[in-house]
Amino acid sequence: MTFLELLKPEAVKVVAAASSKKRLMHDIADLVHVSYGLDHGVVVEALMERESLGPTGVGRGVALPHARLPNLDRVLGTFILLEKPIDFGSVDREPVDVVFSLFAPEDAGVEHLKALALVSRTLREASVCSKLRANPDPATLYAVLTEAQSVQAA
Repeated sequence: MTFLELLKPEAVKVVAAASSKKRLMHDIADLVHVSYGLDHGVVVEALMERESLGPTGVGRGVALPHARLPNLDRVLGTFILLEKPIDFGSVDREPVDVVFSLFAPEDAGVEHLKALALVSRTLREASVCSKLRANPDPATLYAVLTEAQSVQAA
């Protein structure tokens, strides 16, 4: 599993401000709809349902919202950098500005877990997050994400 398999360049976006966690979920759904053609309403509902089980803010300003969706044949992702961090109910109570969302088929097993592990491991690296926060250009963000994995593998 690689970032190149998970993420299209057009699924990377900088959002000036999300007024709330719910608004951010709609922004994610908009991006998923435009990038992958998935139904906006289904995506929002799945994200909110997953979030009701417990917040997906993992700390250090990072959130990993994820959901399983019907009619999906592989795991895919989106990345949003928020210019203004928002409260996400994270474990460390820090506001979130780095958001990587994952979507998996309903019957995905190990592939979904591998994708979550990859993203989590990469965004745990302070240097990667620093580069992401310092580069508010979608093409550069995509390059940082895909390069980070190459560096880790070396």
